Amino acid sequence: MKAVAVTPGTPNSVHLEDIPAPSLDQIADGLGVLVKVLKVGVDATDREINEAQYGNAPEGDKHLVIGHESFGIVEAVGENVKRIKPGDYVTATVRRPGNSIYDLIGTNDMTSEETYYERGINLRHGFLTEYFVDEEEYIVRVPEGLKHLHVLQEPMSCAAKAVYQAYEAQRRLKVWSPKVAYVLGAGQIGLLTTLVLKLKGLEVYTLARGEAPNLKAEIVDGMEATYVSTKDKSLAALVKETGKPDLIVDATGSSKLAFEAMEHIGHNGVVVWTGITGGDKKTEVPSDNINLNWVLGNKLLLGSVNANRGHFEMGIRDLALGDVMYPGVLQKILTHGVDGLDNYAEMMRLLVEDKNALKVFVNVAEA
Repeated sequence: MKAVAVTPGTPNSVHLEDIPAPSLDQIADGLGVLVKVLKVGVDATDREINEAQYGNAPEGDKHLVIGHESFGIVEAVGENVKRIKPGDYVTATVRRPGNSIYDLIGTNDMTSEETYYERGINLRHGFLTEYFVDEEEYIVRVPEGLKHLHVLQEPMSCAAKAVYQAYEAQRRLKVWSPKVAYVLGAGQIGLLTTLVLKLKGLEVYTLARGEAPNLKAEIVDGMEATYVSTKDKSLAALVKETGKPDLIVDATGSSKLAFEAMEHIGHNGVVVWTGITGGDKKTEVPSDNINLNWVLGNKLLLGSVNANRGHFEMGIRDLALGDVMYPGVLQKILTHGVDGLDNYAEMMRLLVEDKNALKVFVNVAEA
């Protein structure tokens, strides 16, 4: 069957690969789930893997099937599968376990090992193909009423985890009750993080470069948050208006902005980094001032990557509530669909060249 793959280590190697069709007997103990792929979301991660910034093929293969944002329909299940049945709409988690204690208890996203396994990213094939099979543990059911939001399930899990982890860490304060949050970046993760924070009742400011009116501003406004163009107002200027925020989530992919956020968080506040910056850029920071204020202000810096099954389930609940609270708004994130695996070149062109492509996805098949 067809799959979209790269040759890791070779820049701009994206191509169509012929791979064997999967079967349930690949999964032990009758716990396999066979999924027909309907849509797959692609993002900057897939672009950067194609640029050979990172990513490795599974052992024994020279290619890596990309695509980690899956949406499909179950075609068959093993005899011992209990939670999933044929006909269910599903997505799949991305991380797979290593051997650390965190992997063994189902928190693969928190592995303490240097080597990690991620479908479509590192050492495990992804979902940009016609069918895939996986263990029931890694398959998450998507309500039929959310099928119009299809590939947003995986990025939503990352947003849900980032906010959840901040609240978990702040249990140290016993009575932490944040009121104001900044989200840096208005890509898919930034917008979905805005949603999570709004559903928690925070006053949310979402910052991005583009000047309003634009689609990102329209989506932010539709979620009753405040869009701020950094061309009109700097982070420092916004702080003068709102006071220092209790929580900042960086989703820009810019290390400069990630470090700048550390200068503006309030006492007992949290900065969460979700962006990944591959490269060797350097930036100058007021390290003495940051050191002083972070120690005296009991501030916290938290890194958050990927998500486990629990975060997927949290994210799906928030998507469902958000879709009811703000009808029609979330679907606007899904801007650019590409029909068929054969159109992988157009898929990659959108990721590289089209600044208006907020969310690119591939229509692989009909249900």
